[in-house]
Amino acid sequence: MPILDSKTCEAEGVLNVARLMLVSARTAPKSGGEEDVLAALVVGKEKDTIADEMDKIADERKIIGFRADAKNLRNSAAAVLIGVRGDQSYKLNCGACGYQTCAEFDQAKKVEGPDFRGPNCNFKILDLGVALGSAVKTASILNVDNRIGYRIGVAARRLHLLPEASIIMGIPISATSKSIYFDRPS
Repeated sequence: MPILDSKTCEAEGVLNVARLMLVSARTAPKSGGEEDVLAALVVGKEKDTIADEMDKIADERKIIGFRADAKNLRNSAAAVLIGVRGDQSYKLNCGACGYQTCAEFDQAKKVEGPDFRGPNCNFKILDLGVALGSAVKTASILNVDNRIGYRIGVAARRLHLLPEASIIMGIPISATSKSIYFDRPS
């Protein structure tokens, strides 16, 4: 009988957890059942390309946190990207977006900010939050270290990953003896 080494099995296990995280994001409850949450799994060279972009942003903005998070991303097995088409209205006319009606919101000029495109429908943002929570819950239940990363999402948008998403967050994942995501500068 062959002996499978721990490192190989752990690497495969982490990627399997990432796939389950995508399932959790997909099946998370959404406002009216509308499917505006988008997700992807990023590994290898493509993952490191996001980290490289984060280093560029760190230099441009003089924010050390982008560099620290880029290092964490490079040291991660993979990253799950979760975004939302937040610039699509829910058609409730709640006014939380700052417009009187969803029709006004829909007609409003969509503006690219330094990180995300706005304005965004608050219900879509809530859907993003629920999908993120569902994904990290899955990783946590399966003992894979993770952390929701705003900065990963910023770099992913600059690279036009999940191009329909007005907002993207990233979740780096790893399985090491001590979580790499907490003892770091912000």
